[in-house]
Amino acid sequence: MTDTDTAAPATTAPKPAAKRSEAGDTWRFLLKLALVVLIFRSFVFSPFSIPSESMLPRLLIGDYLFISKWNYGYSRWSLPFGFPPIPGRLFGRTPTPGDTVVFRGPPANDHDVIKRVIGIPGDTIQMRGGQLILNGKPVPKVAQPDFIVPVTPNFSCDGQFQSVAQNGQTVCHFPQFRETLPNGKSYNVLDLGQTIVDDTEVYTVPAGHVFLMGDNRDNSEDSRFSQAAGGFGYVPMENIEGKAVVGFFSTDGSANWFLPWTWFSAARWHRIGMGF
Repeated sequence: MTDTDTAAPATTAPKPAAKRSEAGDTWRFLLKLALVVLIFRSFVFSPFSIPSESMLPRLLIGDYLFISKWNYGYSRWSLPFGFPPIPGRLFGRTPTPGDTVVFRGPPANDHDVIKRVIGIPGDTIQMRGGQLILNGKPVPKVAQPDFIVPVTPNFSCDGQFQSVAQNGQTVCHFPQFRETLPNGKSYNVLDLGQTIVDDTEVYTVPAGHVFLMGDNRDNSEDSRFSQAAGGFGYVPMENIEGKAVVGFFSTDGSANWFLPWTWFSAARWHRIGMGF
């Protein structure tokens, strides 16, 4: 048998690469994007919108802001919906009095809330004649010009605080004061007159908790009220989600989703970029 008589080995043609479907690529991209967003919201920044008047004059209904997630450590409430239920905090740090924080309310008020840190573990807090008493010493409270804010679709006020400005616009004007904590942190508060929370018992903040109050002192459910009374009592530090850092949008509530140009006319542009 000659070489020419030997049959050449058969060659196998390479299989064509499997085609990747466009639908599959799209789903893979969306899953990766969702994972990136989840990580970013859980550990870096997350958005928060202001739903009430409890933090006037600093925050208005319709303000949108970013909160930073790393300042006080991470807990179950750093993650969306508090899942999985991880106990305690990782890299935990105590907030600084005067910080504005977002936290998860207790089970009876299971939603996100924003307030100001007034007391940390070991501090005593009392309201006496409408003045904040911190660790037995009155916190300076200096009168400021009235806080004036326009009446808009997402904000109104009682008649006693309402008037008409020179330009014909209806506005609300509230008595405003400047408080300065012992660490030098200053902020404005509203005092609308004599109310039941102008004189309170002495609160002593327990370990692992903070005492939080709204800047709108006469219109805020906060640590001055027990959970049974509709407030939050002392707030566990692991319930704190983050620190308010900057406002990124604000609307007066007059926008219509079906009229895109109103998205711009309703924006309160001067409030964008305001820090804390």
